[in-house]
Amino acid sequence: MTDAVSPDHRVSTIVDWDASTLSHAIHAREVSCREVMTAYLAHIDAVNPRVNAIVSRVDSERLLAQADERDRQLDRGESMGWLHGVPQAIKDLSPTQGITTTLGSPLFADQVPEADGLMVSRMRKAGAIIIGKTNSPEFGLGSQTYNSVFGATRNAFDHRLCAGGSSGGAAAALAMRMLPVADGSDMMGSLRNPAGYHNIFGFRPSFGRVPHSPVPEIFGHQLATEGPMGRRVDDLAQLLAIQAGPDPRAPLALSDAGRHFAEPLQPLSARAHPRIGWIGDWRGYLAMEEGVLDVCHEALKVFEGLGAEVEALTPDFAPERLWESWLTLRQWAVAGSLSELWADPEKRRLLKPEARWEVEQGMTRSALDVHRANVSRSAWYQCLLALFERFDVLALPSAQVFAFDVDTPWPNEVAGRAMDTYHRWMEVVIAGSLAGCPVISVPAGFSRQGKAMGLQLIAPHRDDLALLRLAKAYESAIPELLGRRPAGR
Repeated sequence: MTDAVSPDHRVSTIVDWDASTLSHAIHAREVSCREVMTAYLAHIDAVNPRVNAIVSRVDSERLLAQADERDRQLDRGESMGWLHGVPQAIKDLSPTQGITTTLGSPLFADQVPEADGLMVSRMRKAGAIIIGKTNSPEFGLGSQTYNSVFGATRNAFDHRLCAGGSSGGAAAALAMRMLPVADGSDMMGSLRNPAGYHNIFGFRPSFGRVPHSPVPEIFGHQLATEGPMGRRVDDLAQLLAIQAGPDPRAPLALSDAGRHFAEPLQPLSARAHPRIGWIGDWRGYLAMEEGVLDVCHEALKVFEGLGAEVEALTPDFAPERLWESWLTLRQWAVAGSLSELWADPEKRRLLKPEARWEVEQGMTRSALDVHRANVSRSAWYQCLLALFERFDVLALPSAQVFAFDVDTPWPNEVAGRAMDTYHRWMEVVIAGSLAGCPVISVPAGFSRQGKAMGLQLIAPHRDDLALLRLAKAYESAIPELLGRRPAGR
């Protein structure tokens, strides 16, 4: 770049780069870390008020001082890693040393952790500069990002609509170019439906790929995992390489270090014909808003154009059994986490109704209920093993509805069917969550009303790399779709 380039254009160029391009430019000394930080802070100041995605911002002078130190390291020929000098905002469920971590709850509005969580620590060690947090619903409960601490996060493509959740702040920040890549977490689609609502990629890794620490129990429910979100598949892989790997504090973590995710993703062989099993709405069991399946069918046609074989299927497993297993295990997990808060009447009053409901339902579950739920979960995994003998991946929509009004806590009806819980409209994601398999949400397209939707692809356990390669091939075939971006961005 030359001095003739306007400052506004310079900022726009820097924040438009994907994370891999930005990392290369920093290491090639085409742009300084201070210049990157300055550009991002200016851009966040300009656009974050529209969507409320980034919260608990760190003081600018403190951030610029960290950027200057990253520049001095490069002057000495030292690089901390792929994220060297890259601004990052961490989901507000993950502990960040010295930075407020509210969990979206007024009970923790002033909580400042003394140490980073394991994933955050790894990102810092790879050179990330933590600029703040991304907004999340209270305790991550619900696929709509709003809370009484910071308010709601709005959809980047239509600010009247929700951002999904619980990684809605991360997704909106990515789409608005306030972050080049982002972390998130996923129990019930939280890396998937926000990605689908924002025309980006969200990756839920195999369970154990990204260990979670610190946690009060390390042998427990095993429903949630952390993972990456990005505008490009290469960025997902690079961030996953940093997040992944074993740790002695997480005995159930996968043993491989994950460094292979940092290697260039190899293209699919010309002779590769991936077999995709399309579950869709599970033969009408899952209520779907009009247009959701149509958008996903268009995405499946792209895969067919790449040589994939797509076949409709209905798993030989009762979906009602899956739902009952999910309700039991989630209620058990949430009750275990929040029961002490619920037991205090003053604190209980500050819990949102959905959190109170989860605890109260969980307290009615017996040990035998939990055992039966785990038996059902195990039977579902065995069903998947048989399906993966016929198919390389299984596909479903990333959500059952398009993004809805930001002032609506959750849809109480989908396609004329009443939703009996606050999360029933996201039942489509539990097949992947309960299996512990890697799942990616890829951009599927937009409805006639201009609302984005994603397509979930579920691969066999530990086949994370193969799934990323398939997503990379799909990415190469949708440049026009990926070029569609929020107005003003």
